[in-house]
Amino acid sequence: MPPRDNPTARQARLGGELRKLRDRAGKTAREAAGLLSTDQARISHIESGRIGISEERIRKLAVFYACDDQALIEALCAIAREHRGQYWWDEYRGILSPGFLDVAEMEHHAKYLRYLQPVTFPGIFQVDDYARALFESAIPRLPASEVQARVEHRMRRKSILDRDNPPELEAIVHEAALRVRVGGRKVARRQLEYLIEVSERPDVMLRVIPFSTEDFVSLTQTALYAGGVIPQLDTVHVDNRFDGNFLDAAAELERHRTQLDFAAQASLEPAESRSFIHHIAREL
Repeated sequence: MPPRDNPTARQARLGGELRKLRDRAGKTAREAAGLLSTDQARISHIESGRIGISEERIRKLAVFYACDDQALIEALCAIAREHRGQYWWDEYRGILSPGFLDVAEMEHHAKYLRYLQPVTFPGIFQVDDYARALFESAIPRLPASEVQARVEHRMRRKSILDRDNPPELEAIVHEAALRVRVGGRKVARRQLEYLIEVSERPDVMLRVIPFSTEDFVSLTQTALYAGGVIPQLDTVHVDNRFDGNFLDAAAELERHRTQLDFAAQASLEPAESRSFIHHIAREL
C-alpha cells in the first residue's frame, strides 16, 4: 500500500508519539527498522503518519523503547485500530478540505473541550443560518455547493452533544461576538437564543467576557483545546485564514491552558453569562 498523501491530524499524532518514544529511548530509525524487519524509509513514513502500523508492532516498539506507560500504549493502539470510512466526517473527504475533517475528529475523540472565541461562536454552538452567513462572507466567494457542505458538516459536529457520555465543554466568548449581527437581526437573535438553550445543559459551561472587564485578555485568534483520553494526547487547534494549525508541544499546551484559565477568570460566571446573553437578545 503506497504512503498516504494526506494523513489525518490524528494519524500524524500517532506517528509523532512513536517518534517521541524513539527519541527518548535514544534509538535510531535504523534500529527501529531492524526490529520490525523493514527499512528506514518505512519508519519515517510511520512516524509522519503516512503509513499505518499494527497494534502488535506498536507494542513491540514500546518494549524496544523501554516504555512502560500502559495508558499511552493502549491509547496509541486505539488510534491504530481506527480506519478510514469509520466515522461520519469521512463522507466529506474530497468535498471539504482536510482541516474540517480533522476538527470534527478532534472533537469526537476528546474527553473535554475548551473554546476561546473573540468575535464569533464555536462552530459546535452555531445555528445553521449563522454558520451559512459566515461562510457566505468568505473572500473569495465560495460556490453554493461548498457553502452547503460546510454548513451541513458544522451542524453534524453537534452530534457529540447527544451522546450518552458527551465531553465536558467550556466556551469562553467575548461580548463582541454577542453583539455582531451575523446574518442580520433575526439570525443574530436566533443564535443568541440557541446559546442560552445550550448553556443550560449540565455538560456545557458558557462564559462571557464583557467589554466592562478590567482584566485585559488578548484575543487575537480562536483556539480550541481538546483534552485527550490521557494528558499526553492533549491537542490545541488554532485558527488561521486557511484551515488552522494543530499543536501538541508541551510548551504550546501549557501556554494555551494558561490563556484559557486567565480568560475564564476575567469572564462572568455561567449563570451571569446566561443572563447577560438574554439581555442582549432582548435588545435585538
